[in-house]
Amino acid sequence: MTGRLAFVESPVQLLNVLEWVHATTLRDAPDRLGAVPPQPDRRHGQEDPEPAAPAGAPLAHAGLTVVVLSPTDPMSRGQLRRMAQLARDEGVAVKWQDARQGRGALVATLRELAGPLRAAERVIVGDPFSRYVQLLLTLYGPRRVTVVDDGTATMEFAAQLARGERLVRWHRRGSRGPRELVLAPVTSLARRKLAPGPHRTVEIFTSLPVEPPEGTTVTANDFSWTRSRFGPPRLTRGADLVGTSLVETGVVDPDEYLRAVTVLARTHGATRYFAHRRESAEKLHRIAVETGLGVVRPDLPLELIARRGPVGRTIVSFPSTVVHTLPLALAGTGVKVAVCEIAPEWLRANASPRAQGFLSGVAGTASRTERLEFG
Repeated sequence: MTGRLAFVESPVQLLNVLEWVHATTLRDAPDRLGAVPPQPDRRHGQEDPEPAAPAGAPLAHAGLTVVVLSPTDPMSRGQLRRMAQLARDEGVAVKWQDARQGRGALVATLRELAGPLRAAERVIVGDPFSRYVQLLLTLYGPRRVTVVDDGTATMEFAAQLARGERLVRWHRRGSRGPRELVLAPVTSLARRKLAPGPHRTVEIFTSLPVEPPEGTTVTANDFSWTRSRFGPPRLTRGADLVGTSLVETGVVDPDEYLRAVTVLARTHGATRYFAHRRESAEKLHRIAVETGLGVVRPDLPLELIARRGPVGRTIVSFPSTVVHTLPLALAGTGVKVAVCEIAPEWLRANASPRAQGFLSGVAGTASRTERLEFG
């Protein structure tokens, strides 16, 4: 079978690669598995997800290798190792690549992956904004590209691809420093390798509401693999809060964030705070001390943690990917997901000018969630 190569740098990316493989299995052999295949480009908010595939249904993993371009922070590495083991349990080949460890790691990684990249008929990308992935794609332009969700960045990727813009993360300011100028040729070439053309097809596999750029296929991710493998969860009486790394990325003021968490916890009777893997230990300590919430550092993506349970009957989140993914992963369980928008006064003075509009769009397009009035 023609080779398929996936590059992932976060636990969520690896989860969504497994979801893509599962969806491909259902699409290619629905009669054998006794399940309805996922429908491409489904409009979100119209109907509930199709029933999950039977537990134990095999993944179409033949010819697929997942390359983990391991990050340096311990929380991400720990979650990735757990996700890598889940993938191996499904029969998927996983190669762990310490691409950022030491001075010679980059050159060694490029040399080691050049051959598999040239041989791959399809490349699956978890983060099209990753400088590492962009550099790898300059080595070889695959004939088929699939981009799976890496959080809400997928929405910005689709929009930038449609407008023909350079690939820049939404929370970064528009100024270009020396590093950006040096990497500009790589980013420009990578963008062309991620765009559809006469000799390249591009698929976006997503649970988010995106408008497909011209020539691109959008396939809905309804988390059928997650629902077939885990749960349903036991529900607790209280609510759970979901943390965000908006403070760490320089978007939201830390004091305003803590005030919002305090008010939300009191209003909704929350007892637990599920931390984002990038949240700092200092911030989490302050949340635990000043709010009384039990801070939980999940060892797997929240979609899997919530599906396994126990989980609150209400999950409250700020604008993030989970306001789109959790209603799909928890479909039919009775859990309510609510989103609290980011108020303009919470933003830092040097936050990206696009931040408010982007975050409002994330919350406003979450059609399966309840909107909260803050206060």
